[in-house]
Amino acid sequence: MDEEVTGRAKGGVARAKSLSKGARREIAQKAAVARWHKGMPHATHTGTLKIADLEIECAVLDDGRRVLSQRGVNKALGRKHGGTMFKMAQSEAGGGLPIFLTGKSLKPFISEDLRLVASRPILYGAAAGDIPLAHGIDANVLPQVCEVWAKAHQAGALRPNQIAIAERAEILLRGLNRVAIIALVDEATGYQYERPKNELRLILEAYISKELLPWTERFPEEFYKEMFRLRRWDFKDGDYEKKGPQGPRYAGKLTKELVYKHLPPGVLDELERLNPNVQKGRRKYHHHRFLSGKIGNPHLEKHVAVVTALMRVSPDWNMFMKLFGTNFKRVSKPDEEPDLFDGLDE
Repeated sequence: MDEEVTGRAKGGVARAKSLSKGARREIAQKAAVARWHKGMPHATHTGTLKIADLEIECAVLDDGRRVLSQRGVNKALGRKHGGTMFKMAQSEAGGGLPIFLTGKSLKPFISEDLRLVASRPILYGAAAGDIPLAHGIDANVLPQVCEVWAKAHQAGALRPNQIAIAERAEILLRGLNRVAIIALVDEATGYQYERPKNELRLILEAYISKELLPWTERFPEEFYKEMFRLRRWDFKDGDYEKKGPQGPRYAGKLTKELVYKHLPPGVLDELERLNPNVQKGRRKYHHHRFLSGKIGNPHLEKHVAVVTALMRVSPDWNMFMKLFGTNFKRVSKPDEEPDLFDGLDE
């Protein structure tokens, strides 16, 4: 004989019977997600990563991982998401690739390492105890995802309706590299102001060379030719390789503002500590000689290439500054130093 239900349990049974089938299903789903949530990480900082006109939601988790919203990556690449978060968690947590890597044409270009990481989505709460769970990927995976689309595009393996996705991936790829993505997420979420000191040390170890590198031309001549054209300064051909840009000293300040300040937080401070002014605002070496060969200078060169391209397509300085502002966030704060961009055309 069944034991009689009494007290609170009896009240719970009564409430359950009074609910509709849909309401009971919703409660059951929330309970399932709550069980998944137990022991899982949650976001301590959230924000939106902006590259050109593309945006991706991102977060820093309480275990230090930087993640990107899978839904946000899909949207940035122009892929349809479809389905509820609950259903997606059920299907993709089982080992399937996320939507932005599905498609027969992509398979030959997806490495086993990427396949393994991408097929294990990161479930996390957007805040402590938040339900439902957000669905993310490690931020370091995004450049690899973009490379898959770029390689498939270059190989002519994509269908016509996939070309637009590849073009968006290439836009993202130009604004990323596998180390800088961490700094970008930290900036977007505000975590850079609370980042543990040991993480800054790791960034500096990656970006700063242990010894002074020999001089190599890191800024192509075109970078300064375009800068001088937009600023209407005279550029002396033939002197660049020997002397560098011969023009107003303000060109050096613009180089700092346009390029060096957009390296990860802390890198410029360390460069200026290692390479201080010696006389009349001049330094003994070029800053890039203190950057590492594997990470620091490649990031610098990629950034310079993007800035040069923006200058090349700009008819005047004001248009360039609008394009630059769209592609890159300002780094300096008003109370740090005079604004290098205000009043330049006066």
